[in-house]
Amino acid sequence: MSNIKYQISNILDFPILKETVHGKPLVYLDNAATSQKPQQVINAIVEAYSHWNSNIHRGVHHLSQVATKHHEEARQAVATFIGAKSSDEIIFTKGTTDSLNALAFALGEPTPNPSLKGGESKAWINEGDEVIVSGLEHHSNIVPWQMLCERKKAVLRHIPLRKDLTLDLEAFKGMLSAKTKMVSVAQVSNVLGTIQPIEEIIRLAHEKNVPVCIDGAQSVPHMSVNVQALDCDFLAFSGHKMYGPTGIGVLYGKREWLEQLPPHEGGGEMINHVRWSGTTYNELPYKFEAGTPNFVGSYALQKAMEYMNEYGWPAIEAHENELTTYCEEKLRAMDGVHIYAAGQNKAGVISFNLYNDDQLIHPFDVGTLLDQQGVAVRTGHHCAEPLIDELGVPGTVRVSFGLYNDKTDVDTFIEALKKTQMMLS
Repeated sequence: MSNIKYQISNILDFPILKETVHGKPLVYLDNAATSQKPQQVINAIVEAYSHWNSNIHRGVHHLSQVATKHHEEARQAVATFIGAKSSDEIIFTKGTTDSLNALAFALGEPTPNPSLKGGESKAWINEGDEVIVSGLEHHSNIVPWQMLCERKKAVLRHIPLRKDLTLDLEAFKGMLSAKTKMVSVAQVSNVLGTIQPIEEIIRLAHEKNVPVCIDGAQSVPHMSVNVQALDCDFLAFSGHKMYGPTGIGVLYGKREWLEQLPPHEGGGEMINHVRWSGTTYNELPYKFEAGTPNFVGSYALQKAMEYMNEYGWPAIEAHENELTTYCEEKLRAMDGVHIYAAGQNKAGVISFNLYNDDQLIHPFDVGTLLDQQGVAVRTGHHCAEPLIDELGVPGTVRVSFGLYNDKTDVDTFIEALKKTQMMLS
């Protein structure tokens, strides 16, 4: 095993991992919800507020110029990280949810560039049009599209699941039609951890001239994502799940789309000129970034990406894949454990439930007792109620890995789970 954690003294880089919980050393296995932050990211936040805190873009003084430089360098770093053609295609947002809401709103508003709809100033999505998501989605990739469809009298459809919890691509093919105006799918399920066939989904959608948005909240932190290679039209992800700070995220969009879509918010920075007679909008990417941006968050996000780049994707993916396989093997060796989508290709996430004589042990009880032993996991519906409803359970127990976890963490978790099972039997 690569044993990344100790090769590069990872545990020393993450101050919170030295904490104890209920008198036990913390074992943090809730990375799909949010990841912990290395000292380099924490230092970046302190540095920004201590040495060059100032509003960006509009100031001629030194601090503003330094802050602007760091913010725009971070934008370029994000573009490089995901393989975008240009930093102009990188929109900073508050996170994945904010990115998807911004996109869904913009697609329902008349475009300032009539060329999008053959010379008519119409929205991309109108009455009778259809949006397709999948049956695996997080609420953040369902509710914004529901809101759009309700507002525009459009129709939201979802790709059904097969019995093995994989997406039914044959059904998806049959769903694509002239009415389809957007497909938005998570590359990695936040509940199951399964990696979706996003390349095939994009290919099939593009054959019908349908744009595709990727919810990359669970993929960008754990696997190499290159937007040009995938040929996706949009990508949304969050900083806090990839060792960066909270409150910063990204919406990537192909330039040809971003130039034509209207902004979702108004105010400072996103304008070119404001007159009582009307407002003209700024150039990309600033058209979509109203108000003072999170320039401290963007700088800290850059440091998080630099930290990940120290390892490189081959090492990160190999390490987390090995942990996931190791953990599934340990769980499968236990009686009374049901793993969802067992044995499938996953990106660092496992969902399961405990049973006692075929009687479900409530996942909340399991999570509570694990916490008493210092092990942090996630329980519940994981903001994916339609999927949980399809599984026919009130929720699941979810373990999820980061680059600072190792086999010792898995062993500690398994021993704690066995004790939990005994206490609840």
